[in-house]
Amino acid sequence: MNADKPLKPLSDLDPIDRASEVVFGTLMAMSFSGTLSVATAGEQDVHTMMLAALGCNLAWGMADGVMYLVSVLTESERKNGLLRRLHHARSRVEADTLIAEELPERLKANADPAVFDALRKALMHVPEPKTTLNVRNYIDALLVFLLVVLSTFPIVVPFMLIDEPMHALRVSNALGVGTLFLSGYQLGRYSGGSAWRFGLGLAAVGAAMVGIIIFLGG
Repeated sequence: MNADKPLKPLSDLDPIDRASEVVFGTLMAMSFSGTLSVATAGEQDVHTMMLAALGCNLAWGMADGVMYLVSVLTESERKNGLLRRLHHARSRVEADTLIAEELPERLKANADPAVFDALRKALMHVPEPKTTLNVRNYIDALLVFLLVVLSTFPIVVPFMLIDEPMHALRVSNALGVGTLFLSGYQLGRYSGGSAWRFGLGLAAVGAAMVGIIIFLGG
């Protein structure tokens, strides 16, 4: 085994994908916990709320996982279609036009002709692939599902451990806001910006949502 060879990551999901799924799942679960009227809530009401939150995020996670696979197939076919058109281009100008359409506007406007020439020559030697899903795609879809579902638990677990509904709801809210902060923090680190600013921004969204729910009687 070559020690200098970098290890391939287990997942193709980037931090934006992962954080987005956690944020969606957390906000969805918080919206369900906010429907609980703590002044009159009984054990049956709490049980119903927890089942509703978990059931909703199970459905959301499955839908998101399937749509992830659809997006992978769509993007793969789009790229493979471009490669096929390049291979069958009737002139260098046509091939360069196809390449230019895929480049960001700023790069396209400032690219030297030699750049297009190098890209065209490199892509011409790439074999035409088939549009299929691989094992990693299915693993990533499963991860999308799990991220949405698991983000439900910080919201509902306090209701399992704390008997007093008001106390449980406030702990649940705090955990939800904390989860949003951590997701934003990771996004900030990934972007190269201020991790704290991103984290506090997402936490503020969660806190505002909780405040609105409380104001409406949650």
